[in-house]
Amino acid sequence: MRTTTAPQVCRGIADFRAALAERLGALPGEASLGLVPTMGALHEGHGHLVRLAREENAVVAVSVFVNPLQFGPDEDFERYPRTLDADVELLSRFGADLVFAPATEEMYPDGEPLVRVTAGRLGAVLDGASRPGHFDGALTVVNKLLHIAAPPVPARFRAYFGEKDAQQLLLVRRMVLDFDLPAEIRPVPIVRDADGLALSSRNRYLDAGQRRSALVLSRTLRALAAGELGLDAARARIEAEDQVRLDYLVVVDPATLAPVPPAPGALALVAAHVGTTRLIDNLVL
Repeated sequence: MRTTTAPQVCRGIADFRAALAERLGALPGEASLGLVPTMGALHEGHGHLVRLAREENAVVAVSVFVNPLQFGPDEDFERYPRTLDADVELLSRFGADLVFAPATEEMYPDGEPLVRVTAGRLGAVLDGASRPGHFDGALTVVNKLLHIAAPPVPARFRAYFGEKDAQQLLLVRRMVLDFDLPAEIRPVPIVRDADGLALSSRNRYLDAGQRRSALVLSRTLRALAAGELGLDAARARIEAEDQVRLDYLVVVDPATLAPVPPAPGALALVAAHVGTTRLIDNLVL
C-alpha cells in the first residue's frame, strides 16, 4: 500500500494516537507500523528511511520535532531549519501516512523534564564527550516517541534510524534492549550525494567552498578503509584541509565503541567542524 495523498498532520499526542488507532484498527489481519523519527528539514536521506518503512509496513508515521534537549548552549537550536510545509510535501512523495509535528510545549508541558534517560558509558565518549548531555536528550525524546507511537492495537512496530548517526543508533538499540521497549529498530544505510558527502540537514549551512572542503571526510574514510592511509596520516589529511577543524577520527568496535586497530569489520568514525557547521560520517572498514 502506497500513500498518494498528503499525509495527515497531527500536532497533539492524543490526536496522533487516535489517528494511529483508526488506521491500524481498520486493517485486515496483522497490522504493522513504521515510525521514522526526524527533526525535519527533510532530504533524500530521510526519504530512504520513509520508503523502506513504506515497503515493510501497512502504516507509516514520521515525527518532525526539533528536540531542544539534545542541543548544547552554544549549538544551533535556534537556527536549526524548520520547514514543516516543505517536509509534508516531501513526505507525500516519500509515502508517509501520518506526520506527528508537536510543539515543544506538547512534548514537554512542564518545561524541561525532571527525569531523563541517561546514555551511560556508551554516551560519554566521542560525540558524547564533545557534546555533553546530547545523547541523554536524544534518548529521552526517542523513548518518549516510542511510547507515544506504540500501536494501540496488536501490531508489529518498527522504528527507522539512519546509520550516519552510528553512536546514536547503537544507543537507541541498547535502550530498546535494556528497557524492553516494544519496538524493532531498523538501521538504514547512509545516503550520499554524488560527490560522496553524506546527506545531512546541516549541509545547507555550507557555502560552496566549505562543501568542497567537507569532502575530505568521506574521501579520508574511504582511503582508511582501503588501507591507503594509516590512522595518523588520515587525521593529518583532514587537519590540513582548509576550513576543517577535526574533532575526532577513530576506529572502534561497532558494538562497544572501544578503540581497535584498523581491520575488516571495525567502524571508522569522524566528526569535524567545517566552517561553523559540525558534520559526522562513518564507514565500516
